[in-house]
Amino acid sequence: MYDEILVPTDGSEAVETAIEHAFDLADGYDATVHALYVVDDTHGGAGLMGVDAQDTVSELRTMGEEAVDTIATRGEDRGLTVETAVNEGLPHEGILDYADDNGIDLLVMSSRGRSGVSRFVFGSVTERVVRLSDRPVLVVSRAVTDG
Repeated sequence: MYDEILVPTDGSEAVETAIEHAFDLADGYDATVHALYVVDDTHGGAGLMGVDAQDTVSELRTMGEEAVDTIATRGEDRGLTVETAVNEGLPHEGILDYADDNGIDLLVMSSRGRSGVSRFVFGSVTERVVRLSDRPVLVVSRAVTDG
């Protein structure tokens, strides 16, 4: 049923539950996991005084490579096949384009990730993917506990 499973990451702890669900599904279906980080190069510090937008994109790319490499190592330790990618663009568009280009059967995403004011202004990446995807999207909620 699922041969190719995509788990987008923003490198935050909130994605952990989605990663585990993707791994469990991949194990059960003998599927390949795709770990994707999309560098949002549309806002990347441009226009901020003293901030070079290209440096910001480069830093985000480095963060993305670390995030997908961590997922790959963990998945491979479980005996899974994991492919990684770090792309640039609008996150929801990058996720949907990757899914189209790589024959993804299922997307597994967290309902929470990096947040703040931008989430309310621009909307949730997961919400946009759910609305625009033509393939199944499993949204995994992460329970939040306050100290």
